[in-house]
Amino acid sequence: MSKAPLRICFLTYRGNPHCGGQGIYTHYLTRELVALGHSVDVWSGQPYPDLDDSVGLEKVPSLDLWNEDAFFRLPTLDEMRDPINRREWIRTVTGGFPEPLTFTQRVWRKYQELAPSERFDVVHDNQCLGDGLLPLQEIVPIVETVHHPITKDRKIALAATKSLRQKFGLWRWYTFIPMQIKIARQLDVLLTVSQKSAVDIEEEFGLANGRVRVVEIGVDLDMFRPMQQIERRPDRLIATISANAPLKGLPFLLKAFAELRRDRPELNLTVIGKDGHQQTQRLMKKLNLNGSVEFTGRIETEEIIRRYARSTIAVVPSLYEGFGLPAAEAMACQVPVVSTHAGALPEVVGDDGAAGVLVKPGSSECLAREISALLDAPQKRLDMGVEGRKRVTSLFTWRRTAERTADLYYEAIAARRNRK
Repeated sequence: MSKAPLRICFLTYRGNPHCGGQGIYTHYLTRELVALGHSVDVWSGQPYPDLDDSVGLEKVPSLDLWNEDAFFRLPTLDEMRDPINRREWIRTVTGGFPEPLTFTQRVWRKYQELAPSERFDVVHDNQCLGDGLLPLQEIVPIVETVHHPITKDRKIALAATKSLRQKFGLWRWYTFIPMQIKIARQLDVLLTVSQKSAVDIEEEFGLANGRVRVVEIGVDLDMFRPMQQIERRPDRLIATISANAPLKGLPFLLKAFAELRRDRPELNLTVIGKDGHQQTQRLMKKLNLNGSVEFTGRIETEEIIRRYARSTIAVVPSLYEGFGLPAAEAMACQVPVVSTHAGALPEVVGDDGAAGVLVKPGSSECLAREISALLDAPQKRLDMGVEGRKRVTSLFTWRRTAERTADLYYEAIAARRNRK
């Protein structure tokens, strides 16, 4: 029996793919939901998402105090007349991160203005977890994606910080976490992107076992593909570091790379991402890496794929990953992977060694040793690349993600109907 198509409202407080995995999730999941026959409108704050033409966009603007054009901007007097804007301003200038909270409050206000015929069958929230969701849930089922427990980010960031002042700043910034835990406990359906994330969310948020459902994310296999016309170099490592956060493990990669260059001075490293952190610059200077490491900054996806095509090995040095999309994208491009076994990365790379090598997180020595061994094994690299593409093709497609997510929508709607 076929199921009726749904009208879906998809929420994301920051939707741009360049903001990280949440923006990519928004773009591809909504596109594939429409391809399945559903209607999707994305409600987003700035920076607004890059959406398929088939997906609607409803702008729910924040104050956008932090953006690419201004380090920090002052709101206008007209903006400050709005109580939600005042709340966002006060919490921001006192060191907090209120965007997820104030975004959901604006969503609730806007949703109440809809005529009954304009309302949706289900709302899918992309890890905003603000308190505006609770009154919204009284009138429409909500499915919530928690990509990974942000408590992991906080623990790793605090452990990497020695300054008491910086520790206090981190604690202040992460004060939204108790709110997110409180809201997550009260929402209809929770899903996440890996088995490891599900276990960690249940443990960190105090949820019952099995409360969080798993729907793995996908890779755009038409976009991320082998490019046989481009010659693969024998001396080039590549890593994608979308944020200079401690949990991404960049310092361990740089130290491993410095060790490798002692015997391989021709070796180069490409980092897809920005070098905007003074600690990174100081470490590179200390390790004498200037000239051998390229930070690309923001580049188009097609250029990223060309970089993968030229690279010998992709390295994922993360201390934690809720999924590990850069590993999956590299594998889709038939690049062999050396990854840590942190978080969900074994679920993505596989733990049998066929598509990639897993090492201890936080160990530059282990990274250097396994990268070196793979640099000396060209046939093994070739075989790993082929197996990596096969693994991603069979397990991680956006169509599969959309189908399983839609099943949870129907489940949430049915559960709401049965409670009435």
